Amino acid sequence: MKKILVATAIAAAFGCANAAQDINVDVAVIGAGGAGLSAAVEAANLGANVVVVEKMAMVGGNSTRAAGGLNAATTALQRAKGIDDSIEIAYYDTMKGGHWLNDPELVRTLVKGAPESVEWLLALGANLRDVGMMAGATKARTHRPAGGDFVGPEVVKTLFNAAKARKVDIRTNTTATKILTNKQGEVIGLTVKDKTGTYKINAKAVVNAAGGFGANNELVASYVPRLKGFATTNAPGVTGDGIKLAEKIGADLIQMDQIQTHPTVVPQVGTMITEAVRGNGAVLINKEGKRFFNELNTRDAVSAAILKQKDSVAYLFFDSDMQKSLKATDKYITKSFCLHGNTIDEIAKAMGVDGTVLQATLDAYKAGKAANKDAFGRANMPRDLDQGPFYAIAVTPAVHHTMGGIHINPKAQVYNTHGQIIPGFFAAGEVTGGVHGGNRLGGNAQADIVTFGRIAGQQAYIYAKQVN
Repeated sequence: MKKILVATAIAAAFGCANAAQDINVDVAVIGAGGAGLSAAVEAANLGANVVVVEKMAMVGGNSTRAAGGLNAATTALQRAKGIDDSIEIAYYDTMKGGHWLNDPELVRTLVKGAPESVEWLLALGANLRDVGMMAGATKARTHRPAGGDFVGPEVVKTLFNAAKARKVDIRTNTTATKILTNKQGEVIGLTVKDKTGTYKINAKAVVNAAGGFGANNELVASYVPRLKGFATTNAPGVTGDGIKLAEKIGADLIQMDQIQTHPTVVPQVGTMITEAVRGNGAVLINKEGKRFFNELNTRDAVSAAILKQKDSVAYLFFDSDMQKSLKATDKYITKSFCLHGNTIDEIAKAMGVDGTVLQATLDAYKAGKAANKDAFGRANMPRDLDQGPFYAIAVTPAVHHTMGGIHINPKAQVYNTHGQIIPGFFAAGEVTGGVHGGNRLGGNAQADIVTFGRIAGQQAYIYAKQVN
């Protein structure tokens, strides 16, 4: 409900169409998700005249759906909670999680810049004071709203308010149809279309933050055929338009076949259950009533393990102790897809599994926790999972994140297919490739969009000021 109210308010604020006439700006941004808004706010902070075009009716994009949090190491919030973390550990976790396919320089930029991104959002009024654990991480570094609420709506609301305060011109229902270049190959603006017609935005610099292509199954399947027909967690507008626009002016694309599935999505319903549920203690149970994998392994590994189970489905199982620890679960337990039981026998019956087997599974988990030696190698086991009532949600993998995209450097500058920088062109967020390698860690998308969004905004401003 909170996400809907935020989105509705934002849509209402930007509901009026702009007249179809050419305009002149310092920086034009494609996409009003987290990366685009971060770029716009940062460029405006530096004094740039900024316009943002968004093809959908409201701002936010995939960012409004983000649930887990924002990964950052060595923050004051971590230190206040006694969490001993480091940039090197965060770098290692990210590279390992991405199967060492990540661009090391981009990862260095990400992990070094993420703590400042948290401070920047806090200064803008964001509530990110809860710090939790996410799969693939070896330290609790996922910053999220108090009580573990969804991070996306909070970040989008914060950035929207900041953009509005800085008088950033945000044009919804406005589609970028072409990136304009001059004879020297420099980017000089956009052609856009809204309901009143087509016009040009003459810009000294352009930031492409249009998002990935996870909602375009035809494009997804063209790179990874086994994902044909998969459901998606993505917003409807995440169809790869920005990638196609960049490709038309010679931008280099990398790792387009690196596409992540999220392991815990409700079948037929499409609701993604945040990874923080597992991070706070939930386990995965198959239709035989047994655990079968380390729940805190990377998303690709957990997805593959679930797909090997009967009907390619597992139950995300948790107790009332875990539920009370994470505010995000308040939204799940009221839904029809969430099964309830006051006792193990009751929840087992609701799940359709043998109660004796389920009890034995949970007893083994508890014993492993006490011995600090889990049968599946799970290192973090914060709950005994023995406090009723109990809950279970059927889950299966769905297309979640596209790790490939536009090839950028640490300054968010875009490379062409010859390895040269395209002057005046910058990109940030899921539209880019190389940051996450072969698998994105939960919490790193928010770190990516804000950190590289800010860099893109800064660099676009610097470039624009150098243009006559």
